[in-house]
Amino acid sequence: MDPIQESVQDDNTGVPPAAATSPAPLRPRQSLPPKGACWYCDKPLDNVRRFCDKECADAFDEEKEYTR
Repeated sequence: MDPIQESVQDDNTGVPPAAATSPAPLRPRQSLPPKGACWYCDKPLDNVRRFCDKECADAFDEEKEYTR
């Protein structure tokens, strides 16, 4: 018995068609410049990071979502 093959066009990118057409949504925190402190709790940081941990980053996103 032969396997059933669905009619999906292959564009040779190796990425499934659904994943190629839906980019990940941009979170508000991704547009912030690093400032040397956490954007949520103001804990001192280096000049590369924006948040001290994942909890602060998620809380910042949640707060921005409700204050639109």
